Amino acid sequence: MQKVGVGIVGYGLAGAVFHAPLVSSVDGFELQKIVSSNAAKIKADYPNVEVVTSVDELLADSTLELVVIAAPNTAHYPIAKQALLAGKHVVVDKPFTNTSQEADELIQLAVETNRLLSVFQSRRWDNDFLTIKDCIKSGLLGEIYSYEAHYDRFRPEVRNRWREQALPGSGMLYDLGSHLIDQALHLFGLPQTIFADLQKQRPGSDVIDYFHLLLGYDRLRVVLHSGSVVRKPGPHFQIHGSQGSFIKYGLDSQEDTLKAGGRPGDAGWGADKAELWAEITTDMAGLTFTGKIETLPGAYENYYSQLLKAIREGQPLPVQAHEARATIKVIEKAMQSSQEKREVVFE
Repeated sequence: MQKVGVGIVGYGLAGAVFHAPLVSSVDGFELQKIVSSNAAKIKADYPNVEVVTSVDELLADSTLELVVIAAPNTAHYPIAKQALLAGKHVVVDKPFTNTSQEADELIQLAVETNRLLSVFQSRRWDNDFLTIKDCIKSGLLGEIYSYEAHYDRFRPEVRNRWREQALPGSGMLYDLGSHLIDQALHLFGLPQTIFADLQKQRPGSDVIDYFHLLLGYDRLRVVLHSGSVVRKPGPHFQIHGSQGSFIKYGLDSQEDTLKAGGRPGDAGWGADKAELWAEITTDMAGLTFTGKIETLPGAYENYYSQLLKAIREGQPLPVQAHEARATIKVIEKAMQSSQEKREVVFE
């Protein structure tokens, strides 16, 4: 099978830590070009990859089939549009776009150009989230009534970076919020209602650095929360159903492993520490049982493995663009709810 030539736009956190290593780990992809001003770092990491200074130069390469957009959020829409028009398949790092209208335009353009368009919602392949999916699917927890997910940090000082500047798509709601929302929609589908409390808590903050979302379903309530001034985080996940409860502390290990130079296939890749395994309380044979459940291994590389099959074999994309568009719509409704201080209906 001919390898898929890949070009990446951007070599910051997303490009250097996630996309380049993961693309390179999947046999069937060939990382050929990266758009960046930091040629020395790229050559140190990938000596055989060509570094170019413009998107136009990247897109002019007819050997590239796939373009991965790992640039700041404000660049997602225009570069994705340019790449689709150039006849490339496109992966956009999360968040997909800054507005649902931009998402709609890209989705339509992908149809018109007959190109694949996907969004890198990597945390569907977190070890804890894979474990949650398995527990829910197996019926171990019964019907789910309450699902609560937190991404809390202790970063009380505002830092000088684009994510904390007053730009479209900046702030915690677009950053960590897009992960939490995508996970919830992946499990439960679209909500009926949304209530949100969004704040700029830290002195000098120009962006949302605290959010608390309540997504309403029939009987199910989903709480998605993030704070920037949390010295000691509580559980990452708390899930309660008719048959049991699932309580999980700690975060998936893959991001830290990638930052430290680890790669998929290394010993212990995606594994969780035993002391962080979730506690399950459930009814079995008329008795209430509480114990630990081993965390399934995480697998960020599976996003790109599935993408390769979509390109070469016509199989489904790992993340559909319309799914990522729904996440952006939830963000827009959350901003409306917070501004109007009321629950809004998700249309």
